[in-house]
Amino acid sequence: MIDATVQALQRRGVAGMSFTDVLRDSGAARGAIYHHFPGGKAQLVAEAATRNGEDVRTSLAALPADDPLAVVAAFLDAVRPVLAASTTGGGCAIAAITVTAGEDGGGDTDLQRTAATIFASWTQTLAERLASAGLQPDEATGLATALLMLLEGAHILCRATGTLEPFERAARTATALARARYENR
Repeated sequence: MIDATVQALQRRGVAGMSFTDVLRDSGAARGAIYHHFPGGKAQLVAEAATRNGEDVRTSLAALPADDPLAVVAAFLDAVRPVLAASTTGGGCAIAAITVTAGEDGGGDTDLQRTAATIFASWTQTLAERLASAGLQPDEATGLATALLMLLEGAHILCRATGTLEPFERAARTATALARARYENR
C-alpha cells in the first residue's frame, strides 16, 4: 500500500489519490487500509512520503564523493530518469504533499512538517557528500540546496512542457557553474 501510495502521489498528488486506486494497485483488501493506517488518508500519505523520502536520501548518500564536480554530475545523472517521468505527468511525491498542504487555505501542518523534514534530510545528505568531496560545510549546504531547488523546479517545468529540455538546460548551467567554481580545487 505504501508503494502504491507513492506512485499515486507522483501521478495525481494527494487530492487526486483515492483509496480505491491504492487498493487496486497494491492488491490489498479494503479493510487493510484502516487496519494498518487508522489515521486514514493523512496517515497513509505521511508514511508513504516518509518512506519515499528515506529511499531518496539513501540514494543521495550513495553518490560518489571524489570531488564536488563528481557529486554534481552523479546527482544530475541520478535525477534525470525521475525528471523524464515528469514529462509524462509524473512528479515528486514530496512536492505533492507540500502543494496539497496549502490547498484548502488552512493547510495541513503535519504534511508540511513531514515535507520540510524530508527536504531537510535530502539537503543535509547531499551537503555531507559535497563536504566529503572537499567543500566547506556552508558552501556544501548552499550547493546542495541549489541542486534540490533545480530538481524540484525542473519537475514543474518538465511536466508543464512535456519535455526534458528545461532540466537539461539547467543541468548544463549547473555543471558549467560548478566546473568554473570547483575545478582545480
